Amino acid sequence: MRYLEVDGFPRVSRIGLGTWQFGSRAWGYGDAYASVTAHALVGRALELGVTLFDTAEIYGLGRGERILGEALGADADRVLVATKFVPVLPVTPVVRGRAYRSMARLGLDRIPLYQVHVANPLVSMDTVMSALGALQDEKVVDEVGVSNHDLARWRRAEHALGRRVLSDQVEFSLAAPGPLRELVPWAEHNRRLVIAHTPLARGLLGSRYDEYNRPTGFRAHSTLFRPENLRRVGPLLELLREVAVGHDATPAQIALAWTLHRGPVVAIPGASTIEQLEHNVAAAEIELADEEYRALTAQAEVFAPLRGSAAMCGRVRGGARAR
Repeated sequence: MRYLEVDGFPRVSRIGLGTWQFGSRAWGYGDAYASVTAHALVGRALELGVTLFDTAEIYGLGRGERILGEALGADADRVLVATKFVPVLPVTPVVRGRAYRSMARLGLDRIPLYQVHVANPLVSMDTVMSALGALQDEKVVDEVGVSNHDLARWRRAEHALGRRVLSDQVEFSLAAPGPLRELVPWAEHNRRLVIAHTPLARGLLGSRYDEYNRPTGFRAHSTLFRPENLRRVGPLLELLREVAVGHDATPAQIALAWTLHRGPVVAIPGASTIEQLEHNVAAAEIELADEEYRALTAQAEVFAPLRGSAAMCGRVRGGARAR
């Protein structure tokens, strides 16, 4: 495992473990996943040197936090547990109560990284950060982070808090390279942290799916897997496979290595099996050549997946051609 050193904060494993699937039945993994597999995944992650475990109060309405806390057990205090809250009525008494409930579910006596899950345009940043600043002053929260915030909102949050907002957790992958333009350079210059969620684009970058083999279940609802996007991503997946051969790696590992290649970035892929977890962690050791990184970045910019109605239009056009 490789680590990032952050001033005044324990070292952070370049690959963490995202646990959205622990508490949510939407992924279709079944009850045995939550009761057996999740515990095994956490145990193996600890053995492999993973220090960052990410969850949220909304994952299974607290169930995800509870499962993670039970799986970590006595190890909870020696790793970096990051959780999130949705800023609905984010005044100090309400946020304090939610933080304490998260701590109880996780088995913690303080939260290493407490993140604002999404921006709330109806509430001032001063209100949200006042509540989090109070929790820091009370030693309930070590560090404050945001999630799914653009750079302007991240900077506004830091100004409102009056101290650093350590991290921004955002979608960042070869299918969503946008953070390279502003977030990653700013974090690098200011010694902050970008946490890449969905770094494998829900499995799209594993080179398993195409327009003739679409996913079922939860993934099928993502616009990434519309037929038009599955056609458009072909050249990127072909390049991933080509680079993977040169590193004796999988396309998914190369996709993760790309995410980690530049700046203070850590990734938090989920995992459905121990084997997948081990492959994800091994990606932290892969060093891409600069020309490989540039080629993948260029292809990612070309891919630019269609979202929403545009992807649906592509589906209709593709269906018309098929008929």
